[in-house]
Order: sequence, then C-alpha cells, then structure tokens
Amino acid sequence: MKITNIAVFVLGDPKPDHAVDMARIDALAFVRIDTDEGITGLSEIFTVPPGVARAVLDGPDSFFGRLLIGEDPIHPERLWQKLYNSMLHGNRHGWAIICIGAVDVALWDIFGKAVGRPVYELLGGTTRANHQEITPEERQSATPYCTIVSDRWDRESVLREQVERVVKLRELGYRAFKIEPLNQPDETIVELTRRTRAAIGKDDLLCVDVGYLWNDVGHAARVITHLAEFDLFFFETPLPVDAVAAYASLTRQTTVPIAMGEHTTTRWEFLEMIEHGGIQVAQPYMTTCGGITEAKRIVEMARPRGVLVCPGNWSTAVLGMATIHLAAYSPITPIYESAPAEVYWSPLRHALQELAAPVVNGVVRFPTSPGIGIDLPDDLIRHFLLTPTMP
Repeated sequence: MKITNIAVFVLGDPKPDHAVDMARIDALAFVRIDTDEGITGLSEIFTVPPGVARAVLDGPDSFFGRLLIGEDPIHPERLWQKLYNSMLHGNRHGWAIICIGAVDVALWDIFGKAVGRPVYELLGGTTRANHQEITPEERQSATPYCTIVSDRWDRESVLREQVERVVKLRELGYRAFKIEPLNQPDETIVELTRRTRAAIGKDDLLCVDVGYLWNDVGHAARVITHLAEFDLFFFETPLPVDAVAAYASLTRQTTVPIAMGEHTTTRWEFLEMIEHGGIQVAQPYMTTCGGITEAKRIVEMARPRGVLVCPGNWSTAVLGMATIHLAAYSPITPIYESAPAEVYWSPLRHALQELAAPVVNGVVRFPTSPGIGIDLPDDLIRHFLLTPTMP
C-alpha cells in the first residue's frame, strides 16, 4: 500500500444570528490521507490555524506532504519518526508536532482499516490487570468527563449556567464532570464547586479547571486546600503552562491531584512536568501531544511514576474517537475529556457527535469498527465546509 494524497479541509459552524456559547467552532482543520488501495485515514488538527495546516499538510508540495506521498502508511511509528527527524534542525514543538500528531492519528486509522481491527487492539489491547479492576465494565468501556463552561461570565451566570448544564448531563446519564470557573474570584470558585458537588452527590466524579488563573503559588494552594472537602478528582491548570518550578512548589502543598497538559507537546515536555513539576495527572490531546504514537509513549512513561493519564479534548467527537482508543489501551486512564454537544449550541459538534460512539450509563463502549471508528459523510463536509472545494 502507498500513500497517494494528503489533503486538508476546514469545517466550521455557520455564523449565528445571536450570541452563543464559547463552544462554537470558527474554523477547524482536518487532514485526510488517501492510499492506492482506497483506504483513507482521518484526523482533525485542533488549535492549528487552517493556513498553517494547509502549508504543512495539504498536497504533495506541502512541508510534510512531500515526505509522505509514496510512502507505505504502515507502520505509523516509522513515519512518525521520519517526520520528527525531518525537524531535527527546526521546530520540534508547537504546530509542527501537532501536525505530526494529526498525520499519526490518520495513519493509525488506515492501519486499523487495513487489518480489520480497531486501533486500540493494535496498540496492545486492553492492558488493565484483573486485580486492578473494580467492575467488569472497566475492561469494555471508557468514562468521559464533561467539560462545562458558561455562556456569560458574571458571577450569577457562572453559578447558574454551569450547574444547570451539569444537572442536564447527569439526567442524560453522564457521571463525571469538570467545571470551569474561569476569570473568577476565589469565592465564586468555591461556591460553584460547592453547588456542583451538592447537585451531583458524593459518588459522581468532579474536577475543577481555572485556566492558568494564578501566578502566586501560595494563593493557589490556599484555594485548592479549601476545595479539598469537595472530593475533587483533580484540579486543572492553576498556574501558567510552562511554570515548572511553580507547579513543583504547589504539588508539595496540596493533597488534591494537580493536572495539566492540554498544550504540552511530546513525551519530553510531559516528562519535565511529571518529574520536575510534580503533576499527578497528565492530559495529552491526541494530536497536540504528537499523535497516538506519542500518547502511548506518554502512558508508558507515566505508569511507573504513578501518574494518571487522563487525555484532554475540548474539541469534537473526531478527536474524541481517537482518544477512546488510548483510554482502551491504557491501564492508567480512568477518564477522558469530552465537550458534550447536548449542552452547547454548535451545529458542527452535534453533527460529529452523532457519528461517534454513544455514551450509555455514563460510559462509552470500546469501538469494534476497524481503524479509529469515525468517517465523515460527504454531505456533512459540504454542509460545514469553509473552503470552496472538497478534499
């Protein structure tokens, strides 16, 4: 089998005629890789500007396209290394790694389709040990945690809207939640956490994310210590993304697990945050970190260090389906992030979620379809396409 083409296309929500929430998708790039056997692979390219994605991945003359056309797509790890090595004297972080990550996801999609197996089986299958399973469902399903944001960010809106969304999702069967009191004073953070815990009861999982709110470690430690009574699974991104020493100081001062990693690329950045920053929960995005290939390496690196890997995904169900395969493989991934379309406006999110594995009783069964398990119909692409031509 040979790669015959690589193409980027851009999808987005229609322009609304009224104010909408922050889940709207303005322009999200996707990559599709074609082969001479008619097998295609798909990935989204979260956070990379469409113009950059096109320059790097669109067509045989693109930056990485020239290295991929004519290659055998199997094995993805070989091509990951080829693309990474091509950047030896260039940028081995940032957008270049995210683009490699998107290619990697698409290649795993092709690999799975070529051999007729879901990707997680090619990674090694479910590797949870019997003596570490509480229920039989853990060997067959993964648990998404719902990220909750507000439409408006005044105190009363944050308290009302986020709790209302949690309650609605809980009624739909979800059992894990992450609230986001962004840009809020301490009192609002504490009150939102208190109200949410009261709304979901003691058994459901609760996390808090303040989006890099503080620079002051002492301040962060005081607030997080106050929140410990609400039994948080983790507290996400309290400090600036690259503040390794600050994270190290904070993690020594609180018993609440500290999580980060949504913008972290490659296992090497995660290693620094784990060994020197002391984080207890790593949150790689399947494309941002460098792909499924690199995410698996992050799992293998985190496991002997006693760190959980709970992948992030404030994007669509396309990235979500790739994430499920890592969750199926990983014995240290009790939950993964989801932006549930049920409580947000975005028509594109809704359309993509309808194609993905459903959430039933709070969990998603591991995919059985070959590859990643999601493909986009041409009519969906045409409806949301922001460029004049199909891929």
